[in-house]
Amino acid sequence: MLENIRIVLVQTFHPGNIGASARAMKTMGLNQLTLVNPRQFPDEEASRPAAGAEDVVDNARVVTTLEEAITDCVQVVGASARLRNMPLPHYDEPDDMARDIVSFASDAPVALVFGRERFGLTNEEIRCCTHQVSIPANPDYGILNLSQAVQVLAYEVFRAWRHRPDSNFKTAAPRSTPLPTQQQVTQFHDHLHRVMQDIGFLTQPHARTGDHMHALFTRAQPTRKELSILRGFLNSIEQKAGPSRCVDAGVNGDAPKNDVAVVTRY
Repeated sequence: MLENIRIVLVQTFHPGNIGASARAMKTMGLNQLTLVNPRQFPDEEASRPAAGAEDVVDNARVVTTLEEAITDCVQVVGASARLRNMPLPHYDEPDDMARDIVSFASDAPVALVFGRERFGLTNEEIRCCTHQVSIPANPDYGILNLSQAVQVLAYEVFRAWRHRPDSNFKTAAPRSTPLPTQQQVTQFHDHLHRVMQDIGFLTQPHARTGDHMHALFTRAQPTRKELSILRGFLNSIEQKAGPSRCVDAGVNGDAPKNDVAVVTRY
């Protein structure tokens, strides 16, 4: 489906914007780039900002007219500030555009067209489109760089695609390290509580320091490997503490200062 979504850049002035746009495309799973009469291409300045998306730049199709770029497309969306005198259907929200264009791309090529850096698409070029789309922005400063505009709309397209049930998109890789069992978690908390008592950290039960520590590690959900590292850390503390437990209760039997500082935060 994404192979049917084409990004068309019309008369790009700065070759660096071609590379930056290619990078924006590839991060969103798009690789079909068409250049209409670029001022300077191919060029090293187009490849340098691609940063890993050089293949998109190298495989870009170069044509002389917008008509040639979109001749086989069933839907063509021009990205520009809204032109009130044009009777074309207009998408006020990019996500609405993205859902439609992804739907059309299931069966045939579609295109997202971007104009020149300085003044966008001409009226004649807008007439070649079937729809228009605008990116909502600060009304006092709604200026986007070409590659930024490509990134925003490419993201919306990718987002619409991955929410389709047939995309098979996986949001995250499985954990490389298994989670600990509840028995291992309980043993860790018992160990932690014992060490905190032994070094004199728990001197004021009303502070519920142990409960807060328990909640902290529950939220963190450490892996089995991470829990093993924590247990090793606690063992090292016990070994260093030795018979004296490392902490002196103080001349007058007061709680250690570091414990008081922690308790007063709760």
